Amino acid sequence: MSTKTLSAKEAVGLIRRVDSIGFGLGPANPHGFFAALSEREDLENVVMSGALVLGLFDVFSKPGVHYRSGFYGPAERFFAGTGANVELIPAGFRQFGTILRRVAPRVMVAQATLPDARGKVSLSLHLGGSRDELLAAARDSERLLMIEMNPTLPWTTALEGYDNTIDVEEIDVLIEGDVPVFELPEEPGGEVEDAIARHALSLIPDGATLQTGIGSIPTMVATRLALREGGGYGIHSEMLTDGIMRMHKAGKVTNTNKGCFEGVSVTTFALGTSELYEWLDHNVEVAFAPVTVVNDPTVIARNRSFFSINGAIMVDLLGQIVADNIDGRQISGVGGHEDFIAGAEFEIEDKSLVCLSSTAEVAGERRSRIVPALPSGAVVSTPRHHTGVIVTEYGAVDVTGMTVSERAHALIEVAHPDFRDELREAADRMGSGRKAP
Repeated sequence: MSTKTLSAKEAVGLIRRVDSIGFGLGPANPHGFFAALSEREDLENVVMSGALVLGLFDVFSKPGVHYRSGFYGPAERFFAGTGANVELIPAGFRQFGTILRRVAPRVMVAQATLPDARGKVSLSLHLGGSRDELLAAARDSERLLMIEMNPTLPWTTALEGYDNTIDVEEIDVLIEGDVPVFELPEEPGGEVEDAIARHALSLIPDGATLQTGIGSIPTMVATRLALREGGGYGIHSEMLTDGIMRMHKAGKVTNTNKGCFEGVSVTTFALGTSELYEWLDHNVEVAFAPVTVVNDPTVIARNRSFFSINGAIMVDLLGQIVADNIDGRQISGVGGHEDFIAGAEFEIEDKSLVCLSSTAEVAGERRSRIVPALPSGAVVSTPRHHTGVIVTEYGAVDVTGMTVSERAHALIEVAHPDFRDELREAADRMGSGRKAP
């Protein structure tokens, strides 16, 4: 089949009433395709496999559509809350490619740049785990590869030995697109987030290799690293953010002492503002690699002085971390949370920093986020044997190597003071009840 160039409306006409469609996470989403498919009223049984849709598209609420998502964001939470047929596939980001391979959707779709002079498109802001399945669909006569061309996407660089482009000749359908790139607004932080960021910053030495997750605290940490004295940092991060860009622009990132993929900041997807996307265009200081490489704990561990900075919803006194599901409600997903925490546990100089406020308001009631035991319905994102440093506005504590009772009492010291007495009562019933020295 030769490559066709179609409008989004014409392209979705190739979708059958009973069909399967696969796509990548977040910035891989083809928004024009989703919008056009939302206009179809005849879909009977269409299974869509992907993650983190960056917008509210009616197709995901249609009775004949079943959306299987590997990661929840605002859109997935919204559609699930309205009763749409949206379900989580429990999996880390590294498993996404394998899951797509098992499902083998008849249609694979992604957004990419306009073709260059060589007849290639760049997958731009997302390499992730979907490129192999995009190519598999292209090379199978029974399947279709559709690429939505977005003229506003940056052309990005792949890590040496890898490729984040696709030849136009391999694409079945090029979709004419004109939807602006999705921008992720920065979350403003308050006094609590400011205090957490300060505690985290105090632990990070010059020359560290960093991973930062999504949210106000990781962004605040990266932005402050851009402003403080020192530097010589390296970057090995699942997600590239505006905070990391600011570190680069401030001359704080050199990538010269990482011990792994030196000379470039390594990532598998980017999400942020238009300033970030403009900065990434043809920027050889940033290299995109498959998520199976970027999120591999054994690869992460090859970086010198590695520090991961991520968030959480709740931690219990055993050190079990809840980061994606609470009270039976899916909030996000595993993503790379466990991978980066595990990757930072192999060397003494490495640390994983899990940052969270000590309390949360739930139905007008203030509750501790450090709890004696996880409530019914909570799902562990990262097990206790990987947990390293827990950071709240009251300080930071490294529970690595502590006994059950020692870590329980240590965690109480960074809990909100109003809840410490009841937490101590619970901690005294764990193990020998002795406090950590």
